[in-house]
Amino acid sequence: MTPRRVERRVNRPLREVLDELLAHARDIARRARTMSPTELEYAQERLEWLADEVWRTATALHPDA
Repeated sequence: MTPRRVERRVNRPLREVLDELLAHARDIARRARTMSPTELEYAQERLEWLADEVWRTATALHPDA
C-alpha cells in the first residue's frame, strides 16, 4: 500500500500571492535591462508590496483557506 500524497497547498490565498510574487520577479528578471528608471521604481514598489502581502497572508491568525 502506498502512502497518500499530502497536498501542500492548503492555504490557497498564500499560494496565490506567492505565485503572483514569483511571476512578477521573473518578469523583472527578464526585462530589467530594458526598463526605464520609472518602470524599475514601480516594479520595485510592487515587489515590496507583494512581499508584504505574502508576509501578512502567511502570518494571519485565521487564514481564509
